[in-house]
Amino acid sequence: MGVLAGQTAIVTGGGAGIGRGIAQELGAAGAHVVVAGRRGQHLDETVGLITAAGGSASATVADVTDVAQVDALMAGTVAGHGKLDLLVNNAGRFFSIGPVWDADPQNWWQDVTVNLYGTFLCCRSALRHMIERRSGKIVNLAGGGSLNAFAYGSGYGTSKAAIVRFSETVHQEAKEYGVNVYAISPGLVHTEMTQFQLDSPEGKQWLPRIHKMFEEGRNVPPALAGNLCVYLASPAGDHLGGRFIQSTEDYGRIAERVDEVVERDLYTLRRTALSA
Repeated sequence: MGVLAGQTAIVTGGGAGIGRGIAQELGAAGAHVVVAGRRGQHLDETVGLITAAGGSASATVADVTDVAQVDALMAGTVAGHGKLDLLVNNAGRFFSIGPVWDADPQNWWQDVTVNLYGTFLCCRSALRHMIERRSGKIVNLAGGGSLNAFAYGSGYGTSKAAIVRFSETVHQEAKEYGVNVYAISPGLVHTEMTQFQLDSPEGKQWLPRIHKMFEEGRNVPPALAGNLCVYLASPAGDHLGGRFIQSTEDYGRIAERVDEVVERDLYTLRRTALSA
């Protein structure tokens, strides 16, 4: 029996890349995984990988920026499986590359829409079920731009930083109902999105650092984000609600020192000022 046996989880953007890696790890830990996204064939491939490994999974086609589709995803999951224990908001977009003064407004805003508005819609809908049960966990994918400026990727970076603050805020609102909300960073992972940054003319011009990082071997396996999601979804992660954790960190050690983490307000976004 896996640590998440009996749980039902939704992973958005689960058809490939980081989302697929997360879904596979949740399935291996015993959860039934509802893999959601816009591309049905990719979702079915993820489901096939999970079931071939002995896990349980199903696919639901849904656009995270569409209110009706998001509500149907959450309601359908609860109706089919009786509950929703875990939501992982992984669906993301990063296609607006270049300086702000050259950015196409629609392309820039679409990055923000998928990343931030999509996360909001999914949280909004899932929380209604979780609060009614007074139980549940939500993991939101942050990433590049969350802690540092992301030059030439301002739409992506700004939306990911906002997700960290949004996660902490929602946790404060939902914790009294037994719901924990987390933000995580998966690290630099070789996905379709990063391949676009490597291959596209704008990526080559404005983001050569991404190519250099991969050349240096800074390619984090997507399973690490999956392992972190499993940890947070298990009882071991109960005390880290509202925190921003990176998949490459020793989060077991962080949990062991949670009293210090809370007292010093660590693993959050805060302004540091000069002392008196």
